[in-house]
Amino acid sequence: MVSQTDNALYFVPLGGSGEIGMNLNLYGYGPEEDRKWIILDCGVTFGDLTTPGVDIITPDPRFIAERKHQLLGIVLTHAHEDHMGAVAHLWRQLECPIYATPFTAWLMRDRLAEHGLLDQVALHEIDLHTRFELGPFDMQLVTLTHSIPEPNGVIIRTPVGTVLHTGDWKIDPEPLIGASTDVAALEAAGEEGVMAMVCDSTNVFTEGESGSESDVRDNLIELVGKQTGRVAIAAFASNVARLETAIRAGEANGRRVCLVGRSMHRMTQAAKAVGLLADCQPFIEEEEIGYFPPDKILLLCTGSQGEPRAALSRIAEGSHRNVTLNKGDSVIFSSRIIPGNERGIFDLMNRLAERGVDIITERDEHIHVSGHPCRDELRQMYAWAKPTTAIPVHGEYRHLVEHAQLARDLQVPNAVVPRNGSIIRITQDGASIVDEAPAGRLHVDGNFLTEADAESIKERRRLAYNGHLTVAAVLADGELVSEVDVRAMGVASTHAYDLDDFLDDLAEAADTAFKRLDRRARKDPGAVEEAIRRGVRREASRIWGKKPHVEAIILTV
Repeated sequence: MVSQTDNALYFVPLGGSGEIGMNLNLYGYGPEEDRKWIILDCGVTFGDLTTPGVDIITPDPRFIAERKHQLLGIVLTHAHEDHMGAVAHLWRQLECPIYATPFTAWLMRDRLAEHGLLDQVALHEIDLHTRFELGPFDMQLVTLTHSIPEPNGVIIRTPVGTVLHTGDWKIDPEPLIGASTDVAALEAAGEEGVMAMVCDSTNVFTEGESGSESDVRDNLIELVGKQTGRVAIAAFASNVARLETAIRAGEANGRRVCLVGRSMHRMTQAAKAVGLLADCQPFIEEEEIGYFPPDKILLLCTGSQGEPRAALSRIAEGSHRNVTLNKGDSVIFSSRIIPGNERGIFDLMNRLAERGVDIITERDEHIHVSGHPCRDELRQMYAWAKPTTAIPVHGEYRHLVEHAQLARDLQVPNAVVPRNGSIIRITQDGASIVDEAPAGRLHVDGNFLTEADAESIKERRRLAYNGHLTVAAVLADGELVSEVDVRAMGVASTHAYDLDDFLDDLAEAADTAFKRLDRRARKDPGAVEEAIRRGVRREASRIWGKKPHVEAIILTV
C-alpha cells in the first residue's frame, strides 16, 4: 500500500514542452523516497544547421535515469518518431519494460533490433482499449484519431485522482484507418472527474477544425487523374491513411504503385502486419518502373521535408539509381511544411522545377489535413473531459500560453504552463510548479550520445563559420630547425590573393611570433605552441577579416 504522506500526483515533462517534438513525460506518485514513476512517450527531434553532424536529438533522461529503480515502465501513445524514436537510444539508461499497441510495438521491435536490444527489452504488446495497472497507476487507453494508426490517449487513475494525457490527436469524423474517437470513454472520465488534462497544443492558434482524411482522398484521386506523366506523391511515411489514399488514387486511375524510400517500405510492412492495406494491389519494384508507360506509374516517395538523403531529394538531383522525373512529370506534396524545414523543401522544389517537373502543394489543392486539433476541437475535448486543471504540452512556449488562455476562457479553473523540467504537483485542489528537474538535450553523434553543449559541437560550429588552420614546426634546443608548415581547411582565397600567398604570410607570422619570445620561452614547447597559435590567428584575422580555428603542433628533437 502506498503511503499517503504526500498525497499528490507529479507530472514532469523532460521534452515536448516549449517545443514541438522530442516528447518525454513523467508521472510520479508516492512519497519522494519511494515515488513510483512511469514514462509516457520517449521521442526525438532532429538536427539543423546549428548541430553539424547531428541528425537526431533526444531528451536528456538524467532525472529519471537516476531513479530508474523506481521506474515501472514506458507507455507509448503512438508510433511517431517524436514520441517513440528515442526509446532505443536511451533504453540502456532506463532499463524498464515498454508497453505499446500492435502497430507501435511492431515498429518498436524493428528499432530495438537495429540497436541490438530486441532480446534485452521486455516489450509488452497491449490491445487497443486496454486497461492495466503499473504499481499505483491504473492506465486506460482511449482510442483517438491522428495521422498514424492506433493513436491513444491515456486515462491515468491514481489514489489521489485522475489525469487525462491526450498524446497527439484530432477529431476526424470519418477516419479512413482505425476507429473514430472514443467519445464515450472521454465523457465517462469527465463524469468521474479529471483533475488535470495534459493536452496537445500544436494548432491552438488555428480556428475551426483540422479536417477529415476522407476529403483528402476524394481530392487526391481527382488530382492524380488529371496528370499525364509519371506522378510522385511525397508524404509522411507514418501517415498510413495518407499512404492508403495515395495508393487508392493510383489504382483508381489505372496506375501501379511503387514505394520509393526505406521508411515507406518499413511503414507499409508494419501496417500489413496489423491487418491494414490488406486489399491493395501488390507494389511494383523500383527496377520495374521502366516497363510501364509514364501514365501508368505512381511513385510514393519519402522526402516531403527536403531531407537530403531521402528518396525525393536523390531523384531531384538525378542521383537515384532507379527513378527519374523529367518534364511532363508531377510531384504532389501531400504534406505540410514543418517550421524550420522551409529552406530544404524550397531547394528541393527548385531542383525539381529545373528538371521541368510540375509541383503541386497543399496551397494549390486540398491534399493535406493536419493531425492535430484546432481550436474548435480543443473546445470539444474540454467539454468531454471537464478537467479542473489544464496543462498544455506539445508546442512552443507561445502555443502553451495561448492554450492556457483558451482553457481559462472555457472556464477551466486552473491552468499551468510548463517548461521542460517543470515539476508539477497535482491534487484535487489544483496544480502548481513546485520545483525544477534537470532537462536538456542529448545529441546522437555517430555511435555516441553526447551533451548538447559538448565541445565537439562548438568546435564544428567554429569550423563551419571560420575554417581551420594547422601550423607545424620542429623545435630543437630553442631553435626552429624546420620551415613552418601551414595548412588550411575552409579558408577563403581570391584570384588577387591566392591561398599559397596567404599561407606563406601566415608562416612568416608564426616565425615572427617565435622570434619575439625570450630565450627561456623558446625552449618551452608549450609556450612556443601558444605564441605561434596566437600570432597566426591574429595575422589571419588581419588579412582575411575572420578568426579561424588554429592548431599549432610543435615537434621536439
